[in-house]
Amino acid sequence: MSLPLTETRGETVERNWPYDESDIGQTALFPQYRADLRSPHPTELNAFIQDNIVKDWSSLTWKQVGKPFRVVNYAEGKRRWEEKNGDTLPVQKSWELFNQSFHTLFMKDVPTERKRVMTALLKNVSQLHWKRAARVLGELEELTLWNTAHRIQDAIWDPRGKRALFQGLDIDKPRVLFLGAADGYEAMQLYAMYPGGEVVLVDYDDFCRTDRFGKFPEQYPFLGVDPNTGSHKVWYKDQMNISFITDDIRNLPFGREFDIVVSVGLIEHFPDEHKAEAIDFHRRFLKPDGYAILTTPRLQWKSRLFYHVLAEWMNYTYRELMTVQQMGLYLYESGFEILRHGTIKAHNGIVARIR
Repeated sequence: MSLPLTETRGETVERNWPYDESDIGQTALFPQYRADLRSPHPTELNAFIQDNIVKDWSSLTWKQVGKPFRVVNYAEGKRRWEEKNGDTLPVQKSWELFNQSFHTLFMKDVPTERKRVMTALLKNVSQLHWKRAARVLGELEELTLWNTAHRIQDAIWDPRGKRALFQGLDIDKPRVLFLGAADGYEAMQLYAMYPGGEVVLVDYDDFCRTDRFGKFPEQYPFLGVDPNTGSHKVWYKDQMNISFITDDIRNLPFGREFDIVVSVGLIEHFPDEHKAEAIDFHRRFLKPDGYAILTTPRLQWKSRLFYHVLAEWMNYTYRELMTVQQMGLYLYESGFEILRHGTIKAHNGIVARIR
């Protein structure tokens, strides 16, 4: 491990970059997340994606695959806002509430929080405060599920699954546009794997710029490539060429100029009457030979449990859970050629090009 010294405006500052190439193959559990530098060889990543599920997209029909599962157990925060304001929660406000709530989960020191909650539970049980104990038990359930999904299984960020999905692209120093970027995680992983280009993150909630991306841990390591040698290299956020735009996607000034347009958990927030527009966002900014990369949460029992138990943290806006077949059919019918598709821990993933 190393703590590099970096020149910044004539001053030498110590960067909190705890890993270097000697740590490749290791994983470590921290209070808020797991750092994972395992599976450096591309062939080892195949175990982390189930791909080639559909052989012929042109023969697939909606009758065969059915429609996505809609998550309808909304957060109480949504209901309270609507009761207070006498109106339906606006879409942008729903995203602001969601981002603040979700970011709170990412910032939790989980071991410390679990100790606090267990102490409170035991105290309330010993004093026969059953209603308080029930509330604390619900908090413990939420915290335990978050700990399992994010820290233990690393299913939210899923670095090995994402690298399996992203590997093998025929591209050099790409310009990457991330739509609905939130914390920007997947774009940073892409930059590490295909370094030397540029990443533009876009989200219309400025909290994502200031907090979700702005406070993403600078010590988190991304396993990628050294452009000078072609060997494996550990990358950090501060080493990447990234800019952040706070705006509505529909207002972006760009043309078809990006090598990769990526979205993560975007199109499942649009009902069918708006899906084509959401998918067209990817086409609008993509070079003719560029890659559209999309993920959505998988329709599986683990995901349904996650959005049920963590409803108060997650469910402020329209949301669907899909199979990769459903997701791919939306893209195929919108004029995309699907180059790679599959399922990783918690997500469906598709790499596509414009037909």
